[in-house]
Amino acid sequence: MYEHRNGIIKGFTKKYNVKYLMFYEVCKDVYYAITREKQIKAGSRKKKIDLIKSINPKWEDLAEKLDIF
Repeated sequence: MYEHRNGIIKGFTKKYNVKYLMFYEVCKDVYYAITREKQIKAGSRKKKIDLIKSINPKWEDLAEKLDIF
């Protein structure tokens, strides 16, 4: 999270200035995580917003609640 928030890592988060964690899922293994990420990415913007709202209706930065800083 530190690297993403400070633009250290090149990629999507740096290009689009992404700073906050609105959604995450815990997966049992990396293969399931990759499959799940592809499912989410294939969905419409509305589906992604609905997914975020289902676990984070106030759109809070979840990274702060994970206590990873």
